[in-house]
Amino acid sequence: MKKIIGTILTGSIVCMFAVAPALAANNDPGIDQREVNQQNRINQGVQSGQLTPKEAGKLDAKQARIQQREDRMAAKNGGNLTAKDKAKLTKQQNRASKNIYKKKHNDKTANVGK
Repeated sequence: MKKIIGTILTGSIVCMFAVAPALAANNDPGIDQREVNQQNRINQGVQSGQLTPKEAGKLDAKQARIQQREDRMAAKNGGNLTAKDKAKLTKQQNRASKNIYKKKHNDKTANVGK
C-alpha cells in the first residue's frame, strides 16, 4: 500500500513539473492557481487516506485532461485564452472540484500508515 501511495505521489509531482511550463504559456494566473490548488487537494487526500489510489488516479487524469484542453485553447489564440475559453475552463474546474470533494468525503478510504 505504501508503495502505491508513493507511486501516486511521485506521479503527481512529475505531473506538476510537466505542467509548469505549459502554465507559463497562458495569461490567466487565476486558472493556473486553481489547477495548483486542486492538485494539492488531491495530494492531501492521498496523504490522509481520504482518497484511494484508484480515486486519486482518476482525479489526476481529469486534471490532466483539463490542462490539455487549456493548452489547445491557448494554442489557437497565440498563447492567450479568450473570455469564452476561460469560462469553459472555469466550468470544467468547478465540476472537477465538486468531484474531488465527493471522492474525499465518500465511504472509501485508503489504509495509510496502518
